[in-house]
Amino acid sequence: MKMIKLETPIIVLNEKTYNESAGAQGLRLAQICARVAAEQEVSIVICPQQVELARIVAAVSIPCFAQHVDAIEPGSHTGFVTLESVKQTGAAGTLVNHSEHRLTIADIAFIVSRATSIGLLTIVCTNSIAVSAAIAELKPYAVAIEPPELIGTGRSVSKVDPAIVEDTVKAVRRIDERCVVLCGAGVTSGADVRAAIELGADGVLLASGVVKAEDPRAVLIDLASGLK
Repeated sequence: MKMIKLETPIIVLNEKTYNESAGAQGLRLAQICARVAAEQEVSIVICPQQVELARIVAAVSIPCFAQHVDAIEPGSHTGFVTLESVKQTGAAGTLVNHSEHRLTIADIAFIVSRATSIGLLTIVCTNSIAVSAAIAELKPYAVAIEPPELIGTGRSVSKVDPAIVEDTVKAVRRIDERCVVLCGAGVTSGADVRAAIELGADGVLLASGVVKAEDPRAVLIDLASGLK
């Protein structure tokens, strides 16, 4: 099944479940992302809160991803999220295995394979070079390297530990040269984004630096400058 094609380099914004991204505020943030993407001519993906996914997909022109899916087929599974339900919203894909929502390798393999079969993209989060290489064998759309100790700290992995970014890119590309590699954890500025791109990454995955900012638009414009 045909998938949506994303342009790189790219900014992927995970809204998580902050109060600042709930309800109307989450919609406003998605609309800001869409406007900045158009004005700055850059690629931005938004990952809304799960309960807002369908609403935000319908409201903005930029690609939207789910924050998580479960490794199940449709059926009698109360409170779970299926790939098929995400597909029905019009979303382009889903995050998988975020450090705040870990999965087993078997579940990741199931999700990546099934997502591919129904035309959804997967961004699989990893925490080391070895795990990134193992995930690349599954052929996801993207691997996002995020050392957990740096998430939400404002200390960018592209500056604090540049070797893990550079070596992850090399390890993943040896296995699948088409796999997109993103850099996450602590990314808050255009300089952080530029450092990631210079290390070989195709973009960044971030959250609090934008979601909790007093002026998300200004932060996004700064981040976008690092893609150019």
